[in-house]
Amino acid sequence: MAAPIEALAFDVFGTVVDWRTSIAREAACFFADLERPDIDPAGFADQWRGLYQPAMEECRAGRRSFVRLDALNRETLDTLLDRHGVTGAEEQRLDHFAHAWRRLDPWPDAVEGLTRLKARYPIVTLSNGNIALMLEMARRGGLPWDAILGAEVTGAYKPEPRAYLGTAEALGIAPANLCLVAAHHSDLAAARACGLATAYVDRPLEYGGRPAPDRHFRQEWDYLADSITDLATRLGC
Repeated sequence: MAAPIEALAFDVFGTVVDWRTSIAREAACFFADLERPDIDPAGFADQWRGLYQPAMEECRAGRRSFVRLDALNRETLDTLLDRHGVTGAEEQRLDHFAHAWRRLDPWPDAVEGLTRLKARYPIVTLSNGNIALMLEMARRGGLPWDAILGAEVTGAYKPEPRAYLGTAEALGIAPANLCLVAAHHSDLAAARACGLATAYVDRPLEYGGRPAPDRHFRQEWDYLADSITDLATRLGC
């Protein structure tokens, strides 16, 4: 018999917020000001996201100490702009663009679904985003988290086991009583390996309609939902 769920922990990038559309919007403004119409904003968003895991892997592998995601985002932005030969941007504009990951829009169902779930369960983040990033995103988008947990609290980036187990420990519950909600099969597989319950939310447009790169990690998850509002219904909220 499955252990009762005592809290829901959410992946955020892609599951709760639409990073691709949001970053493409920010990129379009940034490059328009630099008069660089040759750079496709959506393509740039994909490329920036593509540098996300390699940057965190340097920390996971111990080749550098833990660094907040805000700092990694600025480093990867600088790398990508250099690849595109983009120069001449003022430091203030570069910092603003690097913080575009704080200004991601929620998926249309996210706020309603989280609000419904919150009425029954504590809802927290289990994200690689740092606290300042997640706080600004939550206030901007109306995301009603009970607590912001994840990488900065545990000092570990997913899919390190400490990211999942440390979140359960911070909540004072057993891993089996914590359910990870995510749109990524690889994230859910790592959480399940740590003993967490799993809930998959389908986000077919996360990568612009392209197949998800981690689809080969798919398993029979504890819960399957088409949206966060659908998950709320399935959990009786």
